[in-house]
Amino acid sequence: MIQSILLFLQDQILGMKWLNACLGKLLTILGVDLQTNIGGSLQFFLYDVIKITILLCVLIFMISYIQSYFPPERSRKILGRFNGLSARIFSALLGTVTPFCSCSSIPLFIGFTSAGLPLGVTFSFLISSPMVDLGSLFLLIGVFGWKVAVIYVVVGLLLAVAGGTLIEKMHLDKYIEDYIQKSTSFVIDAPSLSKKERLHYAKEQMLQTFKKVFPYILVGVGIGALIHNWIPQEWVQAVLGGNNPFGVLLATLVGVPMYADIFGTIPVAEALLSKGAQLGTILSFMMAVTTLSLPSMIMLRKAVKPKLLFIFISICTIGIILIGYLFNFAQAWLIG
Repeated sequence: MIQSILLFLQDQILGMKWLNACLGKLLTILGVDLQTNIGGSLQFFLYDVIKITILLCVLIFMISYIQSYFPPERSRKILGRFNGLSARIFSALLGTVTPFCSCSSIPLFIGFTSAGLPLGVTFSFLISSPMVDLGSLFLLIGVFGWKVAVIYVVVGLLLAVAGGTLIEKMHLDKYIEDYIQKSTSFVIDAPSLSKKERLHYAKEQMLQTFKKVFPYILVGVGIGALIHNWIPQEWVQAVLGGNNPFGVLLATLVGVPMYADIFGTIPVAEALLSKGAQLGTILSFMMAVTTLSLPSMIMLRKAVKPKLLFIFISICTIGIILIGYLFNFAQAWLIG
């Protein structure tokens, strides 16, 4: 019974397969041949745009409501109560209830660093915030299943903690820009909000994030539809399949300079998986895009010196590649 309930949640609630079936019937009634590339692409595009938009709005509203309890100053106070490894673990967990893209996390990283939090703690937060969030967990369940989604979150958190620990052990504080080290200002804690104010805040956050993210959803779903119905399966398997030992490395390096969030990359990942790309290769691409986007690295350069930026990128890139090969190795067990 539990397995049936989980499958129902995965397929019908999060995966919304009922929506795909309804769209297929509607398009057929309208005279669209779903067996053609154009018809198949249209169904894929409409289904993924509607599905992701619904999940996006619902999840962001819920998570923003939770986030209203963790303004920057309160988060800093909470993190300040922990030390060492426990602080980095809690920081990585805190990153799961923050905004979805890497650029949104940079201002919080700067605020935490200027407030005097240890460098390892702030970098654990910076890694986990765009890579692992509650929204991505539920979206991943709908596409890849419970095993993949949970393990993705776990290894993402492990990478965040390990990266922060390594940076802290290397004593790289001198590579923070001087204006941040000398800053003593920080966002003043907001007064307690009423339930109505929290609901209003959640609604505003949902609308703002939707406006920012929706163009990337359209682009991501468009690319996914192109891959799903127009790119031959043999091509995808040759480049990103099991016969190419460098697929993970290639996917990671391609993903690093790109910019998108988890909602824009999932449709691409879904299409690649259906075409025979390996699971770890796909997830490496997703992690690289969400964690090491070029705009966020440009913003981060304003806060840290080139050596620390290079070390941060190197740690994340190597970690993502290792995680990708780990998922490829375990693919048969995860989705077999």
